[in-house]
Amino acid sequence: MSATPDSTLTSPEQRIADLERQLAEYRAERDACKAERDEALEQQTATAEVLGVINSSPGELGPVFDAMLERAMRLCGADFGAMAVFENGQWKSVATHGVPAAYAEFRSRNPSPPPPGGISARILAGEPFVHTVDLADDDIYRSGEPYRRTLVDLGRARTSLAVALRRDSETLGSILIYRKEVRPFTDKQIALLQNFAAQAVIAMENARLLTETREALEQQTATAEVLGVINSSPGDLAPVFKAILEKALRICGAAAGNLLSYDGEFFHVEAAVHADGGIAKHQLNRPPLLARSDRHNLPRSWRAKISPSARMCGKVTLTAKIRLLGRWSTAAATEACSTSHYAKKARSSGASTFTAKKSAPSVAST
Repeated sequence: MSATPDSTLTSPEQRIADLERQLAEYRAERDACKAERDEALEQQTATAEVLGVINSSPGELGPVFDAMLERAMRLCGADFGAMAVFENGQWKSVATHGVPAAYAEFRSRNPSPPPPGGISARILAGEPFVHTVDLADDDIYRSGEPYRRTLVDLGRARTSLAVALRRDSETLGSILIYRKEVRPFTDKQIALLQNFAAQAVIAMENARLLTETREALEQQTATAEVLGVINSSPGDLAPVFKAILEKALRICGAAAGNLLSYDGEFFHVEAAVHADGGIAKHQLNRPPLLARSDRHNLPRSWRAKISPSARMCGKVTLTAKIRLLGRWSTAAATEACSTSHYAKKARSSGASTFTAKKSAPSVAST
């Protein structure tokens, strides 16, 4: 066999070097694939853990938000973060993790709407996310805006990422995470935080639907109980009115209330439910109330004094054809409730008026 010319042969040293380079490339590729696999597995585990919290806390969003924020920060490499919902025109914090104490204390003492052009304002304006690479290197910080200054100077935040919680075009809230160094978040981390935001919106919607279902069931149960009292007390309105009043107070979250009938000229107290039995007895024994169109002409002790801190005040009028039967009213309830539903029951039983008050120092007894 003829010898191969030296020019066609690779030296052993070069061959070894090429093999070592190829091996290093294979190892790097393997390590990258392994890191990607581990990252995907960690994300799946975190998602499964959040779903587990959602399943174990039906209707309870607090544990869900806490778990979601903690895992989002861990996977995105953030130092601290917060989660907030936007309700009634205001931001409300629902979860925090790792927030520096000095910054947390400042924010608790100085709540305020977001400054124009700030992160929260941009989320409200419709941006899906806001990624600020250096919080200390933009016009808001340089202008001396106090909340941005506090975030950087007390919170030591430098890079931030905020993602909107949005249902259709409605902004429900946001997730904000921060790093204490100038280090941008990657596209994968932004997408990951958006995925957590989508899970949060689903959890909020599930909680809303569950709450509505529970309320509807509670109302149906209360209605059945009232109908039972009506059937067991034919011709006797006193236990019927008391049952209606008790169920309405329970459903509406009110602390006390009165139910009054109307005879065409005067209102008469027919039922009273109060924690203090003496107050209930006094209400039942008080003289009839002359109906007037101007509430300010009523006796002072019968007026509902509603302060600016009261959350709600509403009235439901009971009528049969065109004749006034009575009125139900609620004052300072913390949430809207279907008093008109119970007004219908009272209408079917007799003429009445209902007044209820929530336990609050700002609302006087009617």
